[in-house]
Amino acid sequence: MASRELERLRNAILDGRYSLTEHAYDEMEDDDLDILDVEAAILTGAIDQTLTKDPRGTRYVVVGIGTDQFTRVAIVGRFVEHDRLLIITVYEVQ
Repeated sequence: MASRELERLRNAILDGRYSLTEHAYDEMEDDDLDILDVEAAILTGAIDQTLTKDPRGTRYVVVGIGTDQFTRVAIVGRFVEHDRLLIITVYEVQ
């Protein structure tokens, strides 16, 4: 069973309550990823790390599989106002 935090992350994706930073877009482009890969990674993945020592809020590192069903994709995100998920960065896991 998925954790409460993972369900919250997935629900934000399913409900369209998320946005990406410019840095996340840049990193996606560098690794030939797109928004569908980000969504797929969160919907298929698991929380790899929970980073709690940031005064801006807990960050979650989720690792899942991209739309090609092969590429491992990691996202780092946190919740901001109105329970919106802010995706800070995205990268291919080597």
